[in-house]
Amino acid sequence: MATKIRPILLTLLIALTVSAASDATWKPELLPRSQETSEALAACPTLIRAEAGVYVLTETGYDLLRPSQNGFNSIIGRTQPDSFEPQCLDAEGSSTLLHQILMRGRLQMQGLGREEIADRLETAWSRGDLQSPSRPGINYMLSERNRVPIGPETVIPYQPHVMFYAPHLTNTDLGGSMQGESPVFVINEGKPYAYVIVPVATDQDSAHTDAP
Repeated sequence: MATKIRPILLTLLIALTVSAASDATWKPELLPRSQETSEALAACPTLIRAEAGVYVLTETGYDLLRPSQNGFNSIIGRTQPDSFEPQCLDAEGSSTLLHQILMRGRLQMQGLGREEIADRLETAWSRGDLQSPSRPGINYMLSERNRVPIGPETVIPYQPHVMFYAPHLTNTDLGGSMQGESPVFVINEGKPYAYVIVPVATDQDSAHTDAP
């Protein structure tokens, strides 16, 4: 499995170093709430799913549809057109990194361009409005319908995986490189919202390609 996923990892590692160049405005498609709920919860492990909170995208941003009873919250990120990123953050991520997703969604639905959104998010980080996790934790992305960004205009299907909070970590810190040689890797290298990505073995090499 590790050998099979290396080409995808290599593509991700190289492309995630590219900053978004387009400032085109774009609003994500709104899904029926029942569909948004089931797709968001698909990111969570089965034992967590029943009591996890659910955020759904509306015309003004994300609304909390169902409060969490176990500290976990599910949400579908839409970083750029055609991306589809169901996530299930633990209590620590819900109190920190989730707020970046919520802020991005609010700005997207206001019709701001991607460059302006990126600038506002960076400003929020620099002045402390957004906070890094204060302890290790996990963000599950176990949906088989993940479509993740690998560049300013490109998304690809990607297999179920888990993401561990790793503020300011780089691939070099893991002993890896940008050549896709390591079974795990870091995205958002050096940022307060960096993650260590650990693919989850499945019978398929990648996620389904028919995400909404």
